[in-house]
Amino acid sequence: MRMFSSLFIVWTLAGPGTLLAADTDAAPETLYEVSFDAIAHHEAHITATFRDVPRGGNLRITMSRSSPGRYALHEFAKNVYNVRATDSDGRPLVVERTDPFNWEVATRGGEVTLTYTLFADRADGTYSGFDRTQAHMNMPATFMWAPDMWDAPVSVRFHRPDPSWDIATQLFETDHPDVFTAPDMDYFMDSPTVIAPMSWYEWEISEGDRIIPYRIALRHEGTDEEGEAFARNVERIVRTQYQVYGDMPQYDNGQYTFIVGYTPFVYGDGMEHRNSTMVTSRNPLSADGLSNLGTMSHEFFHQWNVERIRPRDLEPFSYTSTNQTDLLWFSEGFTSYYTDLSIHRAGLSEEVDYASGLASRINAVLDRPGRMHRSASDMSRWAAFSDQGSFRDPMNTANTFISYYTWGSALGLGLDLALRSEHSTSVDALMRHLWETYGRMERPITSADLETALAHVSGSEVFAREFFQRYVNGNDAMDYEELLSRAGLLLRPAFPDGWTVGGRLAEASDGIEVRGPVLEGTPLYAAGLSSGDMITEIDGRSVTHPAYLDALLDTWEGEHALQLRVRSRGAQFTTLLAPAKRTDREVVLYEDAGLDVTSGMLSLRAAWLWQLDTEH
Repeated sequence: MRMFSSLFIVWTLAGPGTLLAADTDAAPETLYEVSFDAIAHHEAHITATFRDVPRGGNLRITMSRSSPGRYALHEFAKNVYNVRATDSDGRPLVVERTDPFNWEVATRGGEVTLTYTLFADRADGTYSGFDRTQAHMNMPATFMWAPDMWDAPVSVRFHRPDPSWDIATQLFETDHPDVFTAPDMDYFMDSPTVIAPMSWYEWEISEGDRIIPYRIALRHEGTDEEGEAFARNVERIVRTQYQVYGDMPQYDNGQYTFIVGYTPFVYGDGMEHRNSTMVTSRNPLSADGLSNLGTMSHEFFHQWNVERIRPRDLEPFSYTSTNQTDLLWFSEGFTSYYTDLSIHRAGLSEEVDYASGLASRINAVLDRPGRMHRSASDMSRWAAFSDQGSFRDPMNTANTFISYYTWGSALGLGLDLALRSEHSTSVDALMRHLWETYGRMERPITSADLETALAHVSGSEVFAREFFQRYVNGNDAMDYEELLSRAGLLLRPAFPDGWTVGGRLAEASDGIEVRGPVLEGTPLYAAGLSSGDMITEIDGRSVTHPAYLDALLDTWEGEHALQLRVRSRGAQFTTLLAPAKRTDREVVLYEDAGLDVTSGMLSLRAAWLWQLDTEH
């Protein structure tokens, strides 16, 4: 369990641009100071002072390789340079880089001051970005740290690039507006911080005698009205998700902060943290505030599911290696299930639109070949290679991987409908049980714990065991057509008369080029074609545009296979291509499909797709 209390340090100004902690009790602590004199060149100058360094050898300094909410390595040390160290008297100390992300400072203890330059030009939830509009910091991508002082308190002073800019963070405030603290390095690393011009939106939730403040620190290029509409919608989502769990977490700093940037100078991302979230996108706000709500809904749901209902494999989080768990189908996938569901329940989308949005995840699970290569739990373990990890050599992910976000979301949907129709309960009840049993007390969970919880909520160990054996650890897909029908939703072919060859084709000067991966089970795959191959002839006719093949498919009746002449990396071959019926599906309401909908269907649907009281 991670329990924190606020840390207060007395600071005194000691010369221009220098802020030092007053000598009170002699105890290990880490003091940072960050300035942005070269922000136009995407650089920050960072000073780290390690006070009361333990004696007994050199001081090891590390740059993180991973970041909270990420499961792959990102090697933040690649953007660190000009590393220097001095002792308490300003005398230079020898610094040796022992490997790509570790340094050794020659010292016998006492005080060590380290300075370095950081280049950062990718503002999102994983990386940092400095420019004339913002100083955007994800802490593991920004700050070097000493493993021997991991548990020591941390303080940081930010020199604002512009004195009018605001600072948004979950770090603890002090009497000095530019100085913030953390009880230890783990909390500090989990506390993204942005310095920029911002608009602030605030509201409160009353929970007995407890008043919980929520705030959005928003930077965008739209109007105040757009920002206000967006904030009102986010508040509705917060209140909706509150209804699922019944109470809010105990925030260590007493409040929750959304740090949000919708500008042309960020990259799309969303990252959950203990008492805040960082959300970035280049998609501007709309007049009604309905755009960009998906990531906000997803990340806020994480304050329960993953931040506190937390896989045991992620505790403690490792900043120097990958973090693997078999529960991302649940932690990320069920959170994805609640993303759109929360928006609908908040009264911000119509039933027909919510139903329509279910099709993409169902199609992925039913049609993508990855399901036959790995289970949902295996997909979770594969995150080290999929979670924005960067590799030069191609991978066969199109055929061997389904995102744990997508598959887990589909599992959440199917399980919810099964629980509601067969066991008079719901995934809402499961989430609340997990919160009350594990999350509220911050007891980490395992897959076995989750199966036990499902057995408890459903009242059936057999049901829980089968769900995990077949759908989580196995390769079976849930019967979505049957499950959706119980709520009066129809899963049907989206193009019942359509034919396809599978894959993406593009015009070329000397043929039709196969673009992108070719999926197992498609006609192109069966014909032996791969990405980059060039179809030069169809049934003896030279072709250069996929429109010719499209025209054939428009009137296709399955009478014969097409004979192709193909050039593949210099090799020529002839093969047969047999078009197949399109399998992609859509989800519509029974009443919109002209089908009778029973009172039982409507009752189940109403309980599932309930909406927030409009008076809130």
